[in-house]
Amino acid sequence: MTQIPKDAIKCLDKGFVRLVDSMGGDDAIVQAARVSYGKGTSKVSQDRGLIRYLMRHRHTTPFEMVEFKFHCKMPIFVARQWARHRTANINEYSLRYSEARDEFYYPDPTQIQYQSALNKQGRAGKVPKKLTDKVLQYFKEISERSFDMYQELNEAGLARELIRAILPVNLYTEWYWKNDLHNLLHFIGLRSDSHAQYEIRVYSDAMAESVKKTAPHAWESYQDYVVKGMRFSRIEQSLLERNLPDRVVDDILEDLAYQITATLNKNKPRNEPDLYPLYQKQGGADSEADFKLKWDSGEIKIGNVRELREFKQKLESLKH
Repeated sequence: MTQIPKDAIKCLDKGFVRLVDSMGGDDAIVQAARVSYGKGTSKVSQDRGLIRYLMRHRHTTPFEMVEFKFHCKMPIFVARQWARHRTANINEYSLRYSEARDEFYYPDPTQIQYQSALNKQGRAGKVPKKLTDKVLQYFKEISERSFDMYQELNEAGLARELIRAILPVNLYTEWYWKNDLHNLLHFIGLRSDSHAQYEIRVYSDAMAESVKKTAPHAWESYQDYVVKGMRFSRIEQSLLERNLPDRVVDDILEDLAYQITATLNKNKPRNEPDLYPLYQKQGGADSEADFKLKWDSGEIKIGNVRELREFKQKLESLKH
């Protein structure tokens, strides 16, 4: 059995994910987006704002400038599902040239479940211990028997490219897998989803850890706008336009006027007499006395001006 590298994240019973190399990070995304400026923006806060803008508006090319190369070990059935993501460069352990290793995946008893009645691709429901034990027994028997046959034929000099076909898909394989950040995030979005198969989800989650460390602003924006964000279809937006009361929209717009004012003031401090006119310019409708009370409360949240204004435009489009 091959040892799990010290710098790898263990996956399943014998597998792992190891980041071998990476090229670029948040700075590479910004540099690509601002190529005409050469060095890009000068402040980390500006870099973060730009990355969030790119993710929010689905400008994907700058994210393709960041690359990750992983060394992974997984069962063959996981690798075949994984390879459906065709944007990566892959070099896999070859059973034509090399001998198979006696390494098979045996599922954790908690992962042995019934076929889901609602999801044709999923599993659900607790299985009695007697049946769980039988499943594990069958896994072990088939794996050991097929490997004994493989070894017998291999020692007899049969071609490995043929006799590999008798080995089951719970045999472990290895590969080097390289992909850019944009397509890696797409992979993670699908394979770390709660509906994804458990056996590939653990690998996706492991790779996500490398993304968090290498490009933290990109990961944050991906979580905010893709994973936890929401887009409405034309039909859904029409329903909101017809049924969402204007007073609710007005309350949110009022709150946004305060947030935009506070953010502008933080970015470029104003004199106190200039704050209320600035707030009115953002669409605020409170009286000057009410404005001062709320301003002095210290409860106004700070955000990104561009992002807040875009949200304001979306809300205004919902008003009757």
